[in-house]
Parts: sequence; structure tokens; C-alpha cells
Amino acid sequence: MKAHIITIGDEILIGQIVDTNSAFIAKELDNIGISVDQIISIQDDRNQILTSLENARKLSDLVIITGGLGPTNDDITKKTFVEFFEDKLIVNRTVEQHIREIWKKYIKQPLLQVNLDQALVPSKATVLMNNSGTAPGMWMKKNDTIFVSLPGVPYEMKALVKNEVLPRLSSLFNLPFIVHKTLLTYGLGESMIADRISLWENNLPDTIKLAYLPNLGRVRLRLSSVGYDKDKVINNIDSRIQSLIPLISDIFVGFEEDNNLEQIIANKFKELGKTLAVAESCSGGKISAQFTQNPGASKFFKGGVIAYNTSIKEKMLGIDSSVIEKHSVVSEEVAELMAIGVKNIFNSDYAIATTGNAGPLKGESDADIGTVFIAIATPLKVYTQKYSFGNNRNRVLIKTLNMSMTLLQKEIFKID
Repeated sequence: MKAHIITIGDEILIGQIVDTNSAFIAKELDNIGISVDQIISIQDDRNQILTSLENARKLSDLVIITGGLGPTNDDITKKTFVEFFEDKLIVNRTVEQHIREIWKKYIKQPLLQVNLDQALVPSKATVLMNNSGTAPGMWMKKNDTIFVSLPGVPYEMKALVKNEVLPRLSSLFNLPFIVHKTLLTYGLGESMIADRISLWENNLPDTIKLAYLPNLGRVRLRLSSVGYDKDKVINNIDSRIQSLIPLISDIFVGFEEDNNLEQIIANKFKELGKTLAVAESCSGGKISAQFTQNPGASKFFKGGVIAYNTSIKEKMLGIDSSVIEKHSVVSEEVAELMAIGVKNIFNSDYAIATTGNAGPLKGESDADIGTVFIAIATPLKVYTQKYSFGNNRNRVLIKTLNMSMTLLQKEIFKID
């Protein structure tokens, strides 16, 4: 079964908001065995909507549209739906009552006709009740293609997809199983990995597809397969993974479906009963943020210091000014003292520290732009790695974060 996703809204096309709805819908459809062939974003424009609906009808079995269902004049999806399906709008009394109840309970403003008009739906549509808002979803069919219109507000859309759309699709169609397994690797580039595993890749059966998904400092390897026998599909992929892992054992850190790398590291810290502290200069708090965005971080993460200014390195981390004068703030010596200092401040088992020149200006050091030192302090030793991450500031920061995670992962997994 092939699906087509259309997002409607000028705000997407001018870059005012990011379209996260399509990514969510595509992932949810994939989970139940429906492949998304195309995702497009269009304006709140009658001709564009009509053309896009007709093109999607010719190409897909399922078309999901988000946006354009609001109460204002620029939201024209319903009116255009009526034209496309040669239908008319009628008042759905259940939706109307739902709107009145929302106003009575939660909204301390007059209920306007424009709000009540959200209960107008095409007469041929099956209404999908939106318990999180006022704009209902609509399920319609033209020839052999199903059309589903959903509100653009993300939390409303997500609830309708989970509670209404997916169950209906699963009950109506005998869908195959689409299985993805994604291996996380750090520290080796895409081309080098491809060269290393070329023989293994060339022997993959046609039923299994391999995709390389590179990011700065890391590459995800995704294996995908489709079939109606779920156990067979999973076993086929698992058997190939077992022969792949020995080829990449030095860079493999886990599976994306289980957890991202920072969560894998966090779980290992908690399992070992060890703690971590962070001192960041060039990374500006990104490492700390990466850990603390996940619940339960306080069980292993003691705290951090953003020593962006040289004086903070001296006053808070206890680095003698003579060391900085001799070696500069971007140096192996300062990185190691930062790690030792923050480890002592928080009385942690481990610490990581970063210092570098992210650019575009050199700042307080003559080190080349892109030079970064990352130090790890363990219960037994302190060591530093030096990197040259190029002259693009954003790339330097992302690579610093990714490589910091890689070093921590390698260090903490030595203890078994």
C-alpha cells in the first residue's frame, strides 16, 4: 500500500515553522506496513490543493492531508475538499456539541459563528472526532483512494493518527510488516565503512536493503525488509546483523531502536553505579544538555560547568593562569585540568572536558580554527584527544558533541 502526505500552509513554505507532522505520520504508517512514496508541502491555495489531490489520487492508495482546517478565511481545505469530491458541507451535530462544551469549560470568550462553523464537514465524510481540539478529522474516498484530512496542530494530529487513522487502516487492509534495524556507529566515515563491509553488503539478498545515514562524526546503518511473515523478516535481518557486527565492532555502539547514544551511555553509568561531571568551553553546554534531556539523568549526572571565559576556567576549575599563559586555553594541558577540576568539584567518578576554537575568530588562542581538545578523567587516569574539525563553526560544534559521546562510550564500556 502506497501513501502520499500533503501538508498545507504558507507558514511552512516561508520557513516560519518546520513540518514535523510529515515525519511523524510517515513513521507511524511505516510501523503498520504502509510505505510513503511522496511528501509535499503546498500553499493555502485552491488550485494547488485541487491539483495536488488529483495527482495524489492517481499515484497512491492513501492520501493524508494536514493543515488548513482552522476557523479563519485563509484555511480553505474543507471548502476545496467539497469541490474535489463534488459534495456539500453539512453541520455535524456531534462536533458542534463538542465545540460548545470546549467553550463552556475552557474558553472565557464568546463563542463565535466562525468557531461553530468548524462543525461543517462534507456530507460524504466519515468524521474523526478530535478530542484535543475543535477541528475534526475527515475520512473520504474517491475511486480507490482513501483521503484523510487532519488538523495541522501537532498534538491534535498525533492523537487522531494514533486513535483513529491507524486502527482503521489496520482493520481494513492486510498490511505487510516493514522491519527496520538501525546500527549506530561513531568514529569512521561513510565511505570507509562502505569499503570495509563491501563484501558483506554485496552478499545481501534482494529482500534486504541497506542505507547509509551519515551525520557529523557518526553513521547510522539501516537495514530494511518487508514481508507478511513477521518472524521470518526479523530473523533474516538479525542473521545478517550478526555477521555484520564483527566487521564494525570497533565503531558499533548499539541500535537506534533501543536508544540513542547518550541514553546508551547513561544506562551504562547507572548500571555500574558511576557518576559523571562535565566541563565545557567550546561546546557551550551541549554535552550536559544532551544527557539532561532524558529522564533519570540525575542518577548518574552530577553537574557541569560552562567555562566559556578564561577567568571561569581559573576561578571555578582552579586552573593556574601560568598554565594558560604557557600553553593557551586551547591545549591538551588545559583540557586535562578542566576535566580534573570539574571531577573534583562534583566528586564524580568520571569527567569530560572540551576546549577549542570553533571560529570564525580565534578568540583567546592562536590554535587553528576547528582545533578541539577533549579530555576524559577516569578514577585512574586523565587523557586527551586532539581533533581538527574544519572551519565551519556549526560542524565543529556538532563534531565536538558527537566525538565526546564516542569517547565516553568507549571509556565507560571498558568496565565489564
